[in-house]
Amino acid sequence: MDIPTDQTPYTLRRATQADLDAVTALEAVCFPPTEAADRAAFDWRLRCYAHHFWVLEMGGRIISFVNGPVTKERDLVDEMFASPSFCDDHGEWQMIFGVATHPDYQHQGWASLVMRRFIADAKANGCKGVVLTCKEPKIPFYARFGYLDEGLSSSNHGGVPWHQMRLTF
Repeated sequence: MDIPTDQTPYTLRRATQADLDAVTALEAVCFPPTEAADRAAFDWRLRCYAHHFWVLEMGGRIISFVNGPVTKERDLVDEMFASPSFCDDHGEWQMIFGVATHPDYQHQGWASLVMRRFIADAKANGCKGVVLTCKEPKIPFYARFGYLDEGLSSSNHGGVPWHQMRLTF
């Protein structure tokens, strides 16, 4: 894995409502239609937890992002993807709903950079840890950050099996 250098100009920042079209488009490039969040989902995500939605920009273009709400729930369940009712900044667990990096920039360290920032933010906010679901081939990527595979989750989002992974602080 390449590590981005200080010589590569980029901006790592919290997303805003102005990023709605860009993050929706990036999601559509990175995930099959049955798994990708749509514009309406990103609209409520940006309204409810933009402070937990990190984007990486290069040349004015968003090339990577990580997002998810804080909640009192210990496990990530499919119902969370459909409603902001689970969002609770007084909760103990930082969820990750999505990690996306444009295919032209994958395997260059950009997703890792955004993930490290997201994890640091969750720690600084006093969360117990971070929870995500992923497909089996992605388990080694998340394990590099200290996430532990808890096995198959109850999720059947997009009609595929997902593993729940947890990073506890």
